[in-house]
Amino acid sequence: MTLSSNPRDLSDLQGDANSQFKPNLRSRYRLDRAFELLTWLATLISLIVLVTLLFDVIGDGAGSLNWDFLTSPPSRRAARAGLWPALVGTVWLLGITAVVAFPIGVGSGIFLEEFAPDNWFTRLIEINVGNLAAVPSIVYGLLGLTVFVDILRPITGGTSVLAGGLTLALLILPIIIVSTREALRAVPSSLRQGGFALGATRWQVIRDLVFAQSLPGILTGTILALSRAIGETAPILVVGAAGYIAFTPPLSLEGLQSDFTALPIQIYVWISRAKKDFEPIAAGGIVVLLVVLLLMNTSAILLRNKFQNKKL
Repeated sequence: MTLSSNPRDLSDLQGDANSQFKPNLRSRYRLDRAFELLTWLATLISLIVLVTLLFDVIGDGAGSLNWDFLTSPPSRRAARAGLWPALVGTVWLLGITAVVAFPIGVGSGIFLEEFAPDNWFTRLIEINVGNLAAVPSIVYGLLGLTVFVDILRPITGGTSVLAGGLTLALLILPIIIVSTREALRAVPSSLRQGGFALGATRWQVIRDLVFAQSLPGILTGTILALSRAIGETAPILVVGAAGYIAFTPPLSLEGLQSDFTALPIQIYVWISRAKKDFEPIAAGGIVVLLVVLLLMNTSAILLRNKFQNKKL
């Protein structure tokens, strides 16, 4: 079969091809439009459910939110119960988790992305890191119970706030590693090549150029990881978080080895009680937990924006 050189024949062939593609394009546009509408509908339904839950929780817990509630220890009487030890324990846990997980996670992500050779061992580590991000949190609790509570008892003091913080650090490490690698991949390769062309070493390029450009993305991943850690109950419950503590861990090295509780544990204890009087204070504890989460995220977002503006 030979192609005709007649321009009229070529235009006819082109017209036939366009007529065949137009229905396909119309159907694709309709499918795209339908998918867009479905995504908007799903987002709207999620927002409605979220706002409804927030108004319901705030309405139930607003009456119990006062200074005595924030600064009092828990009690068997709902009128005298507070969450100060749980609030301090949550701050302790988040501090330990961030101090341990951030440098290890970011350092591991930089090594895997920038320095590790491309071989079967590195690919095996990458697959395992990706899989660990989806492991149920109770598994990390069992791992923390074995390693930090039993094996490292002389260091952690057993069921202590240090063991709980280290367990939560293990929980969010895969998330920080994956987000760090994705942030590093988003940096243009031309920036690296420009640094090498100016005579900088590999470490200098990564430290002064690549890391500075990827820091906002790394901080975003860290924010999401810490947001997950603050609401976890199963891991810290397995490693020995107490349901009732009338004291706060002291702000010292000895405080790292003391018993602890956290806001999710305290809320669970109040909700599990049969008395209806504890339901309003449990809702108040949920509101306080949300406020702590919002304050933490706001601080991290402001820090991220600061580095992002400095980068620009």
